[in-house]
Amino acid sequence: MEKNKKNVGAYLQEYGALIALVLLVVGISIASPEFRTGSNFLSLLRQSSINGFIAFGMTCVILTDAIDLSVGSVLALSTALCAGMLSSGVPAVLAMILALVIGTALGVVSGFLVTKGRLQAFIATLITMTVYRGLTLIYMDGKPISNLGDSFALKLIGKGNIFRIPVPVILFALIFAAFLFLLTKTTFGRKVYATGSNAKCAKLAGVNINRTKIIVYGISGLMASLSGLILLSRLSSAQPTLGEGYELDAIAAVALGGTSMSGGRGKIQGTLIGVLIIAVLNNGLNILGVSSYYQDVVKGLVILVAVLSDRKR
Repeated sequence: MEKNKKNVGAYLQEYGALIALVLLVVGISIASPEFRTGSNFLSLLRQSSINGFIAFGMTCVILTDAIDLSVGSVLALSTALCAGMLSSGVPAVLAMILALVIGTALGVVSGFLVTKGRLQAFIATLITMTVYRGLTLIYMDGKPISNLGDSFALKLIGKGNIFRIPVPVILFALIFAAFLFLLTKTTFGRKVYATGSNAKCAKLAGVNINRTKIIVYGISGLMASLSGLILLSRLSSAQPTLGEGYELDAIAAVALGGTSMSGGRGKIQGTLIGVLIIAVLNNGLNILGVSSYYQDVVKGLVILVAVLSDRKR
């Protein structure tokens, strides 16, 4: 009997998030027929991609026993600079590539503060979050940038469809596959897990801890800037407050997916499920007409359950 209880407990810990997602989808589908339409599911997946890209990058950071609070500000600054380049006549493809490079570089700065500056990840990324947000407001003078031209490439990345499937959804699937391969099939992925599990042992085994952390922060910045490009395409403007609070949704998705906040344990598949849970919650509660204030309470309680579950594991 005791053994069966342990088996059930292990099963729930392993597949609890997936079971919760299925129950959530079924429950909201019963409560609202509008939720279970094909167009709504595609819209839900399109929305998921924005948080999903950031959450995938955040997963890598958290697996190394760190955190990145700056992703929302990285998104805002890289998007603002991209919008500024577009409005000044820079070709769209070049501006978008430069935005991705800028986002990566901003993430690397956080990585250097953590590794070379020997600052705690929370403090280092709190600093960069504040500085990057301030630079965004200075650059934009607190006003949106909306004169972006009429570029096919910019429209495609956020509004385009291929065989009736939104381009952000296709990118979401491809980038998930890339992260799955990176973390499970490559030497770098093993270094990420080793760094978070036991940095001292990993260092003795020949892992360059500092370089690994700098790279994962760069990846996190890259993913944040990609999300910014999709938002820029969809909104047709860059807003000074763009990306505020996005770091919290990303961390929530990682926690819901079962990745340990102390690093070294977790799966990118879990993060994908966490992203979908948050997206289903937001979408379902909007359809049901629940106030956004209550939505924040619900999300907070869901995160609490996830963290308590992680502590139990």
